[in-house]
Amino acid sequence: MMDPVFERRRFMQSVAAIGAFSGLPWPLRRTLAAPARAPVLSGTEFELEIGPVAMNAAGRPVSGTGINGQIPAPILRWREGDTVTLAVTNRLSERSSIHWHGIRTPSPMDGVPGLSFAGIAPGETFVYRFPVHQSGTYWYHSHSGFQEQTGVYGPIVIVPKGGYAQAFDRDYVVMLSDWSNESPDTIVSNLKFQSDYYNFNQRTVSTFFDDAQRNGLADAVADRLEWGKMRMSPTDILDIGGVAYAYLLNGQPPGANWTALFRPGERVRVRFINGSSMSIFDVRIDGLPMTVVQADGNDVIPVTVDEFRISVAETYDVIVRPMADRAYTIFAQVEDRTGYARGTLAPRAGMTAAIPPMDPRPLRTMTDMGMGGMDHGSMSGMDMRSMPGMDHAVMSGMSASPEAKKLKGEVGVDNVAETPTERLDRAGEGFPPGRRVLAYGDLRAARPGTDPRPPSRDITLHLTGNMERFIWGFDGKKFSEAEPIVLQRGERVRFVLINDSMMEHPIHLHGLWSELENGHGAYRPYKHTINVKPGEKLSYLVTADEPGRWAYHCHLLYHMEMGMFREVRVP
Repeated sequence: MMDPVFERRRFMQSVAAIGAFSGLPWPLRRTLAAPARAPVLSGTEFELEIGPVAMNAAGRPVSGTGINGQIPAPILRWREGDTVTLAVTNRLSERSSIHWHGIRTPSPMDGVPGLSFAGIAPGETFVYRFPVHQSGTYWYHSHSGFQEQTGVYGPIVIVPKGGYAQAFDRDYVVMLSDWSNESPDTIVSNLKFQSDYYNFNQRTVSTFFDDAQRNGLADAVADRLEWGKMRMSPTDILDIGGVAYAYLLNGQPPGANWTALFRPGERVRVRFINGSSMSIFDVRIDGLPMTVVQADGNDVIPVTVDEFRISVAETYDVIVRPMADRAYTIFAQVEDRTGYARGTLAPRAGMTAAIPPMDPRPLRTMTDMGMGGMDHGSMSGMDMRSMPGMDHAVMSGMSASPEAKKLKGEVGVDNVAETPTERLDRAGEGFPPGRRVLAYGDLRAARPGTDPRPPSRDITLHLTGNMERFIWGFDGKKFSEAEPIVLQRGERVRFVLINDSMMEHPIHLHGLWSELENGHGAYRPYKHTINVKPGEKLSYLVTADEPGRWAYHCHLLYHMEMGMFREVRVP
């Protein structure tokens, strides 16, 4: 059961969005509901301006930040093999930047202030110029402060010079994002004051009685007591939910009904991009199987699913083939089930399909706490009476290893995963049984990797946090406290990530590919962003083939800004 205050607020936001749309003059409504083709800029030379943009996505007009007067920014369409020149002018009163997410550029063109360049001062123009060595679906966004949250993001589509591996008849971009009328500074202040400030899905008396009926009164009481001792909540799925966010599809709220057209029998390519700041989405086209053909811009062996989880900054290309003369709902519910983005795939403009109900919200489990040797179910399924004297220290570290002791001594660490597990065969929690859901283990590269060498060394990093202080970092250290990770030019290394926190972290390495070790040998999928589940341990290979100072960070914007950021340096 959802909190009634949250339910009313979300209902009012939806009514406001739908009401604002329905109150428009009919010709304008018809235009907005028509086949939604975002502005596309093609060629090799581009002029982009970052500046204030009027925005009304959550019930009232506010000022956002966009590119060329638009949120999202225009689609940039490039061709593999070309050299592109992008003159970016800053019309803001503060410094700005553009980072080309997932694009392999020389370090000075990567667009991270303080590492690759100084940023773009107000009124100035910076010219990015680099060759395009890849193809696929990517995106671009500001890497300055919180400008990404206020609207500076847009899609990139790069056409392969050798043609597409999978044929299709139509091509659409679906960019998912989150929008808040609260300023990012206010959001951070609220999270620092109380880390679960936006969590309106706390367990209630009603859910206690539900658990007691299902598992017995003693277990339900023990479960609540143990979570209380740990000062943690199994409902902490996302830091910010629908109470503060409106969820947008190509910049439009659910009531606007963004629509893409097809003719029955056509193969439609849909390029999904998660351009949000803090929101992980579970995506399906209700009633229509999706064949995943690309992940993070790289071709994979096609795999057909009903749904996929897309973490912040990831991209997935799917091909669908609707045969019926009917509409289909594109449904992207956020992981904590507090809201959704929605669009429509239809044979004619103006058509709609039913919006499916959101799935039950997931709960964190013992495995998510890094106790992977225990039951995969929720804590309410455990007999806490058999674990007498359990306290926070025991739950966060069942053995006092030297590594655990060291990490527990850091201010920025409130939990250590003693038995982390690799769970690449599972998409995560919260999916009903019987639904085919994409997992990382399903991703097999269409071609073997270009570097067959084994790694010469492992670099192990813990993803850590202190929820009460809302501090995040690698190995318990914030960016300001950590030394750069130095890779030698041409070196082949293995990164091992251990998530000690109860939050998911999409980890993005700039400038270099991350080859996920998921059981497919030489056919490891190449990714630019890898989502690490709570309590999970995974690894990927990196070849240091491009010199420079590269950003390495969690792509949850407020986690990055609160410390989960490192520099990888290739001399």
